[in-house]
Amino acid sequence: MRAQTRQGLRSSTRQQGGRRRRALPAASAMAIAVMTLGALTPPATASAARTDAVQQTLNALVRDDGMPAALASVQDRSGRTRTYTAGVGNLATGEPVPADGQVRIGSNTKTFVAVVVLQLVAERRVDLDAAIDTYLPGLVRGEGIDGRHITVRQLLQQTSGLPNYSNYLGDDVRYYAPRELLATALQHPADFAPGTSWKYSNTNYVLAGLIVQKVTGRPLAEEIDRRIIKRIGLRHTYFPAPGDASIREPHPHGYYRESADAPLRDITEIDPSWGWAAGQMVSTGSDLNRFFSALLAGRLLPPAQLAQMRSTVPAEATFGPGARYGLGLVSRPLPCGSLSWGHGGSFPGYETRGGATDDGRATNVAVTMQLTDEAARRSLERAVDTALCR
Repeated sequence: MRAQTRQGLRSSTRQQGGRRRRALPAASAMAIAVMTLGALTPPATASAARTDAVQQTLNALVRDDGMPAALASVQDRSGRTRTYTAGVGNLATGEPVPADGQVRIGSNTKTFVAVVVLQLVAERRVDLDAAIDTYLPGLVRGEGIDGRHITVRQLLQQTSGLPNYSNYLGDDVRYYAPRELLATALQHPADFAPGTSWKYSNTNYVLAGLIVQKVTGRPLAEEIDRRIIKRIGLRHTYFPAPGDASIREPHPHGYYRESADAPLRDITEIDPSWGWAAGQMVSTGSDLNRFFSALLAGRLLPPAQLAQMRSTVPAEATFGPGARYGLGLVSRPLPCGSLSWGHGGSFPGYETRGGATDDGRATNVAVTMQLTDEAARRSLERAVDTALCR
């Protein structure tokens, strides 16, 4: 597996250079089937669907960008939802793409974690401007790294300067404990002094998850389930338990390709623990729409904490022109003149993009192969923009 399959957790819309490639681990390669591109054709659609702009963008992702499948959930201002699919859900069997199927949502997990931290801020159990050492004393030390000088806010906003652990993981597909991920990061020097710049790092959210566990005395997965998933009725969203490499409900298979001319390999079942608080969760497009809509509507955070979450800094280098990063929340200008708020995620086998607007629109689009091509990324973003600007 290339380093990108882990580094892709950054949910970036722009690929960062200078990263060495890795082969797919042998243990994983033995368990996955090799597929060909022959099945990559969009299914027949009804006349009405053919003229629908959203359906057309999904068909293009399959036909022109080589995605095995694409699926979308689109919520309009009145709260009505329509789902779309294109491509093939399982290349080995030819099964169709399940409407609103579950996918690995990668870095969308960060927004869930940030919400829990901000709920603890509202409860006066966490201070955004307190140092990490207030909650995890002595844990964060390294070359140019000192937890006494990095704040909780800087973790959530990606301004801590902490190195990204997923750049340095080995080839083993196995269980990783959260502190093992942190230890990997701390073997490397800081990228910059805290608060002096912005750079996306999964390490920030591992630490945010550890703070949640220390303050609450409960596992992060339980806090996300109790405070968010059950609270707003996300029936198809969960944080996989340790050792759970499967996806529970109907889902399209996820695929990986070693090079442009290599066959596709089914990588659906994989231990997601190396993502943990930075990207381990599974959900559906409709559940993500419900989550981001509830967040913007003030159903998960008090006004003061939601305002903090929406206080942003420039993040164009990672998320594209005009993008800004709040506290686990990305704003992106839409071609129709408004802003979308969301995050996006990338995980081996899956790529998701989407967002919600203040007037109640929401969209999530997923494809079943992690994107490495800039043109494919633009196509995925165009699908989101088309749905949100209808």
